[in-house]
Amino acid sequence: MLTDLIKIFLPTTLAFFLGIFITPLATHFFYKHKMWKKKTRTDDVPLEDFKKVFKERESNEVSVPCVGGIIIWVSVFVTVFLFTLFLYIFPDTIFTKLNFLSRSQTFIPIAMLLLGSLFGLVDDILEIIGKSRITRNSHWYTFGKIVLVLILGFIAGWWFFYKLGMTGIHIPFNGILELGILFIPFVMLVMLSAFSGGIIDGLDGLSGGVLASIFAAYSTVAFLNNQIDLATFCGVTTGAILAFLWFNIPPARFYMGETGIMGLTITLATLAFLTDSVLVLPVIAMPLVITSGSVILQKISKVFRGGKRIFRITPLHHHFEAIGWPSYKVTMRFWVLSIIFAIIGIILVVISR
Repeated sequence: MLTDLIKIFLPTTLAFFLGIFITPLATHFFYKHKMWKKKTRTDDVPLEDFKKVFKERESNEVSVPCVGGIIIWVSVFVTVFLFTLFLYIFPDTIFTKLNFLSRSQTFIPIAMLLLGSLFGLVDDILEIIGKSRITRNSHWYTFGKIVLVLILGFIAGWWFFYKLGMTGIHIPFNGILELGILFIPFVMLVMLSAFSGGIIDGLDGLSGGVLASIFAAYSTVAFLNNQIDLATFCGVTTGAILAFLWFNIPPARFYMGETGIMGLTITLATLAFLTDSVLVLPVIAMPLVITSGSVILQKISKVFRGGKRIFRITPLHHHFEAIGWPSYKVTMRFWVLSIIFAIIGIILVVISR
């Protein structure tokens, strides 16, 4: 037990301090090259009498770097690399136990984090060079992103099905539901759903605090499943997110961007399958669910109710700004909710086995 805890907390701590160390260098690079959006998003324009609430936020979008997620995945990969390197340099030592790179537990989430982050970085770069007409208003580009996420989901599902022998999902309180080959498209659907929650990256500190709680919850779930390598990876990711959050709290030095959101959300979907808790994912990640759901409901309402809105603006966190909540209050209340739902999700996983 003590060895397992050390294996989790030592790399997690290293990832955190690596993130803290590299951030000043990265920040200098981000600002030197003006790596921020050239145009604000206007997907759901607020009602006229609420527009003044968002003037400062929109100003920040075009003056604050949008690629802060690089801090997260670089910290994770450097940590993975260092512990793997130490194993090869010092074999048959404590590093044999501390290494957490394994085929059955961490290979696929690490691969998804890398691929998702790099693809997300392409999206951010297009925003930085002023190609927002492509990233926001082009139907073929949106369709391409969806197809890309589905391809990543197919890769993950194929690995689960053919390499790890996973063919079903655990139904809480009711055993295993066998899906057979349909397991692969189900993975693709879950990954796309998780990715849709990425719009939570909209306020200083919001996405970092929420995602840190979610990944910490999955570290706990993996630990309870005796998946120590996976628990360590989730812990390392949590540590890297917290390092990002250290500099993302108001006033944010940078935003997470697609390079952080895309990698983390699709990785989150793989963790749900690896821990056999995919149906509990909506509970653990409830802030992502309600954020994505608010946008979907708003669009449905506009189509079927003659343009009428449910929310004054979406995503949901901006609605609370519109009704008068300070942004820091919205952020901290989302943090509280994220912690609460993470705890509820962990309890559900434990009692539903």
